[in-house]
Amino acid sequence: MKHLLTLLFCLLPFGVLAETRVPGSAAEITLSFAPLVRETAPAVVNIYVKFETQARRSPFMDDPFFERLFEGFGQTQPRVQNSLGSGVILSADGIVVSNYHVVGQATDIRVVLNDGREYEARVLLGDRDSDLAILRIEGGEGLPFLSLRESETVEVGELTLAIGNPFGVGQTVSSGIVSGLARSGGLGAGYFIQTDAPINPGNSGGALIDMGGRLLGVNTRILSRSGGSNGIGFAIPADLVAAFMKQARDGNDRFLRPWAGATGQAVDADLAEMLGRDRPGGIILAGLHPASPLASAGFEVGDVVLAVDGAPVNSPGEMLFRMSVASNKDSATMTRLRGGESTDVAVALIQPPEDPPRDEITLGEDAALPGLSVARINPAVIAEMNLPLGADGVVVTDVGVLGGRVGLRVGDILQRIDRRDITDPVDAAAALGVARRGTTVRALRGTSRVQLRF
Repeated sequence: MKHLLTLLFCLLPFGVLAETRVPGSAAEITLSFAPLVRETAPAVVNIYVKFETQARRSPFMDDPFFERLFEGFGQTQPRVQNSLGSGVILSADGIVVSNYHVVGQATDIRVVLNDGREYEARVLLGDRDSDLAILRIEGGEGLPFLSLRESETVEVGELTLAIGNPFGVGQTVSSGIVSGLARSGGLGAGYFIQTDAPINPGNSGGALIDMGGRLLGVNTRILSRSGGSNGIGFAIPADLVAAFMKQARDGNDRFLRPWAGATGQAVDADLAEMLGRDRPGGIILAGLHPASPLASAGFEVGDVVLAVDGAPVNSPGEMLFRMSVASNKDSATMTRLRGGESTDVAVALIQPPEDPPRDEITLGEDAALPGLSVARINPAVIAEMNLPLGADGVVVTDVGVLGGRVGLRVGDILQRIDRRDITDPVDAAAALGVARRGTTVRALRGTSRVQLRF
């Protein structure tokens, strides 16, 4: 009888709790994730999109030899394709976050809740570099949503759930832990939360949640040689999601990311020893643009940035992340190491200036390269096109109808056309204004010089 009462005592509270609230202890969690899933899953949606691509049709497309020989020739025609992904509702009035690669190029977006309700949606703000997009559900009111967890409070080892729509099979839940923080996603840039909760194609844009039902991040990619989930998945932290959501509500149609105007590298063990430090950490500045806000605040090449707003930074991607999540403020406090002493310095959070004006020019139909667009390089162009920090002159922003065929690429910096040095867009337009034989273009492509003759 005593054992029976003990058994009833153990089972009854958990049975009642499982029906009424999220698990509140390790013992309850081992019993079931069901209450947590029941509370959070309605805020995770399936996203179905249509997007238009340009397919090139060639008269030789059915011949395996001539198809390769004439690759790139033939007329283009639009082709509508379908795709799917996931998203997370962030507010009762229908603000949704997803990945840019899911919805960024969509012409038609349909959001389906897990109770079967369907809504049309439109993109309010998207950013390819961060792979985030904010959508608004049309006509959505009183919708379930998830609250955001401050990224600074997340710790390695926390239990997590990943909710999404992998492979289009329907909403699916997988469990794991936070297995790493401040990860680069295997691409050398960015700032991600790493989890071993299985993430598969279709999970993109879905939710990574904690045991309190709060959003830790938006699932975005996996690290895998085979394309399947190997237990190394990455989520974009909620702090960056919050910055995107604020800018979308403020009416921005693109994410305004603060500009550092600086290049640098992580301080590894060798650099730390040279600097007289007992451990690696921070970013040593290797270059500063004259208009950089760091330069204006007194930073110099060789200084080390240890932290932004008190949070340590150990890679350029992490520094950019810290500045991005602080984008709703006028300045950020950066901890500078110089000569063995650290100092807190206020640095203005600004957009890359349009100085000098870019003065973009597009060549007309009678030009040597019709439709070619060129612009003067300034800090804004450098940031948009990911050009070297010290780049100047004139850059190709659109190759037009024929530019790609003669070998030009977007991002090429024009230096000389025939015997004419190119210093501004007007020079380029004048040199290419008339079609003639034997035109020679000399350009800088990354760190390489190229010469084209057509």
